[in-house]
Amino acid sequence: MENSLQVANMTRVQQFVLLGLSTKPDIRDALFVVFLALYLLTLLENSLIIYLIGSHRELHKPMYFFLGNLSCLEMCYVSVTMPSLLVGLWTGLYHISFVACMTQLFFFIVLVGTECILLASMAYDRYVAICRPLHYPLLMRPQVCQALALSSWLGGLVVSLVKTTCIATLTYCGPNVLNHFFCDVAPLLDLSCTHVALTELVDFISAIVILWGCLILTMVSYVFIGVTVFHMPSAAARHKAFSTCASHLVVVGIFYSATIFIYARPRHIEAMDLNKMLSVIYTVVTPMCNPVIYCLRNKEFQAAFLKTWHWSSC
Repeated sequence: MENSLQVANMTRVQQFVLLGLSTKPDIRDALFVVFLALYLLTLLENSLIIYLIGSHRELHKPMYFFLGNLSCLEMCYVSVTMPSLLVGLWTGLYHISFVACMTQLFFFIVLVGTECILLASMAYDRYVAICRPLHYPLLMRPQVCQALALSSWLGGLVVSLVKTTCIATLTYCGPNVLNHFFCDVAPLLDLSCTHVALTELVDFISAIVILWGCLILTMVSYVFIGVTVFHMPSAAARHKAFSTCASHLVVVGIFYSATIFIYARPRHIEAMDLNKMLSVIYTVVTPMCNPVIYCLRNKEFQAAFLKTWHWSSC
């Protein structure tokens, strides 16, 4: 009873202070230029992919439909996290209100959950294309693709509503300094002065359902794909089938390697500097690299880009 009264009498934190990616003034300016360039490059790359998919009928296929959704998601990703990172590098410390912090956290969790489900949907698309090619037009008809994409966004929304509500209802009495460049789950839990067991349980369950669940579905799809490819009669056919999956496998590996390390365990992460470095991978590096990974060796994308370049030059 006495402890409850003490917590009730504490002043609730009204704003947080983000330490940012680096507290060293001598390297912040250089990092600001680098990350600003990466931010603009990411927006340009993903905007180009969305434009090419929308303007070329030969790219109106399920694989490119999901890729367009992924590019839209990546643009949202960097737009949620990069502004606070850049402000922190410019000013040294970034003050963010409690409401703004929870809003940033909400959209960030939406995007993490959405990407997990979307990557699983893309793996299913590759499974149908390679293992059941004769049924592909039926199983991956536009209505199915739209339903899978909508489910990805709605799934991320539902998970974020639950997790953000749990975190926002915790009591934060100080200190209010977050050793991060955006409002993330682990540093916020570390600052709470109330019992966080229920919130950590929700975080753990959501990690099981979304992260591990989608990863298992993705891996099962690729087990069937691997078996089918292994039994193909010619090396050329095996190479062609594998090449359509290689880009997706690389993206899945990069995304899940960092994400699972941070979010799959229901406890505080003490190595916050390592946490920040890993966060840079899937909030900055992955959105920038995904367009290159997916499109660099894709002949249809190359042809669409050259056709667009030719039109703009005329």
